[in-house]
Amino acid sequence: MVVKVNNLVKRYGDLIALDHFNLQVNEGEIFGLLGPNGSGKTTAINCILALLKYDKGTIEVFGQAMAPDAYNIKREIGIIMQNVAVFNELTVQENINYFCGLYISDKKKRASLVEEAIEFVGLNDFRKFYPRKLSGGLLRRLNIACGIAHQPKLIIMDEPTVAVDPQSRNSILEGIQKLNRQGATVIYTSHYMEEVEQICTRIAIMDRGKIIATGTNDELKSMIKAGEKITAEIFGLDSLQIQNIKNLPHISSVEYDENMLVVKSERGKNNLAIVLDYFRVHNIPYGKIYCELPTLNDVFLEITGKQLRD
Repeated sequence: MVVKVNNLVKRYGDLIALDHFNLQVNEGEIFGLLGPNGSGKTTAINCILALLKYDKGTIEVFGQAMAPDAYNIKREIGIIMQNVAVFNELTVQENINYFCGLYISDKKKRASLVEEAIEFVGLNDFRKFYPRKLSGGLLRRLNIACGIAHQPKLIIMDEPTVAVDPQSRNSILEGIQKLNRQGATVIYTSHYMEEVEQICTRIAIMDRGKIIATGTNDELKSMIKAGEKITAEIFGLDSLQIQNIKNLPHISSVEYDENMLVVKSERGKNNLAIVLDYFRVHNIPYGKIYCELPTLNDVFLEITGKQLRD
């Protein structure tokens, strides 16, 4: 086990930021950590990294107790935080060399690792550029290179794709999966649910300082009531027909607007077939129709609620 957190409590005065927080991250996982704003994600990460003192609980990383002076553990950790943290006075290559040098003292070995990192994030053509000359996507890639150049066993990524274009986001996600295939364990936080669905092997949802659900993508989806969402183009449905569709088995809601029917169902078998059978029996013609299974976003909203958070 790479990370084990047991009954962690962190208070800020009367505010309980972490309320008996428990977490286990296994070797080789890309572990997604999700939660609304203020749920305690960043506090949990800072405690795991021994950057914050906490009131109660234990933290182990690589089977050893984590502490501020546990430098043998910290050498094996790479950190990529949401805010880009590089030196504007240094070039791309100099930045990566500096951060790698915090862990690797041997100049020859460090030079090789820096080259690998530059190649890995695709910054070879920008090695002599200063950060102010880079686009947002390139800056994110530089930030990642600085965090992984020393080839850590555990990589913690906090919102690494914020405000980047789709091409850069895709490149970053592919890079994370490649790092994982090369042996790194990754803890990944993001508000982009589709990213977490795409790359994470296991996911935890936290709220109000504690983990409230953990599992694979499919396991989390099986925890909620929501089933398929069926969307069909139909002209001229009347109110009686709409009510009859609402009364079909496993249907939770029906909306009809501008000739588009949206039917949301509860979990169950053959929901689409039941709706299509109703159309057939009552000779209701329809145009395009498609069915969407529940997403991780549906799981997140059902578990944590739809109320806005500060």
